Amino acid sequence: MQHKTLHTPIYDMTNVQDFIRNYREAFGCKAPLPLLFGYSDQPIAPTAKIGGCFFKGLDEARHGVPVSLSAEVIGCGGGKLYTGFADMPEYVPTFVSLKEKYKKTPEMVKEYVDNLQIKRSDKPYLNFIRADKAETFDGVEGILFYATPDMLSGLCGWAYFDCNATDAVVSMFGSGCSTVVSMTVAENARGGHRCFLGLFDPSVRPWVGRDELSFTIPFSRFVTMMDTMRDCFLFDSHAWQKVKARMEE
Repeated sequence: MQHKTLHTPIYDMTNVQDFIRNYREAFGCKAPLPLLFGYSDQPIAPTAKIGGCFFKGLDEARHGVPVSLSAEVIGCGGGKLYTGFADMPEYVPTFVSLKEKYKKTPEMVKEYVDNLQIKRSDKPYLNFIRADKAETFDGVEGILFYATPDMLSGLCGWAYFDCNATDAVVSMFGSGCSTVVSMTVAENARGGHRCFLGLFDPSVRPWVGRDELSFTIPFSRFVTMMDTMRDCFLFDSHAWQKVKARMEE
């Protein structure tokens, strides 16, 4: 797929390196590259078991070392559930409600998980790889950005550019792994358009930057967003250039 805009060269936006060049031009060189994630039959990298929240292990992927999660690597029962590697442990509704106090009743937790309609993965590995370490978008379920408020301004605006749906960008209750993985994977499976804000969960906050949230784009939506990227305000917009300049300070 090729995309052409006035005064710009032709880019193959399905090519990872072309996307990175456009991303760098739009958000600046200091903006962290996103992580691509998807399932596979074989791991793309050896990964040691991660005790507790698996987001602490994603720091390696952010620094360029791919991470391959599995039922054996993930030490958290909720993490195994929300990545599609296991059914919900019996203790989860009570733990989330009475211990963590994130929902008023265990029944509300169970209803929430049921409504997510998480499907068990038919592949044993979930890989996270920084965009510049990936050769292709093949097999990608979603794209995970770690974003500051200024960066979220650009990402959300990009998502709103060609979509008037009231749920073009949504923020929903859930653990870090559910808002990043479960919801994005489900949206991609149905070819949906919703992008997700996440990492509001207090349990995941210690493992991400104090000024960071997540913005995930299902690949089904990413394809169309890549095609319109150079048409939106991220390029040749005076207002965005001021924000970008502050991001690069």
